[in-house]
Amino acid sequence: MMDELRELYQEVILDHGKNPRNFRHPDDANREAKGENPMCGDRFMVYLKLHGGVIEDVAFQGRGCAISTASASMMTEVVKGKSETEAKALFETFHDLCTKDEHEHCDHGPVDEEAMEKLMVLSGVRQFPVRVKCATLAWHALNAAIEGEDKASSESE
Repeated sequence: MMDELRELYQEVILDHGKNPRNFRHPDDANREAKGENPMCGDRFMVYLKLHGGVIEDVAFQGRGCAISTASASMMTEVVKGKSETEAKALFETFHDLCTKDEHEHCDHGPVDEEAMEKLMVLSGVRQFPVRVKCATLAWHALNAAIEGEDKASSESE
């Protein structure tokens, strides 16, 4: 079973890394934040179109390793259409998934279980602490954009 999960992980990372979804700069974005990992050079801009507390559109641009690009791509797919509160809960739950053992996970409020199932393939980064920053970089930028901040860093991990 672990080999199957590892193979799925590699397939998903490669697919999203080579063919990122929502890799663009939307003209009507009204929030944006830069995410940067100075240790490895990954840099992304996350763009949001927020209207009435709902993420109507989300996209990103930049460069990074396959894990950070795949995570950013997957993030844009799962947060589109979510409220700010739902997106923040996904961020916190995803962060726990990447940084904590299951018994350590906290309740961050109601979260889209289908979205978390899709993101589960990134949980393997927990075994490689230096890769956690790659997987969570775009998410930190998303959170910063929601909060109205213009930048985020993975250095706070």
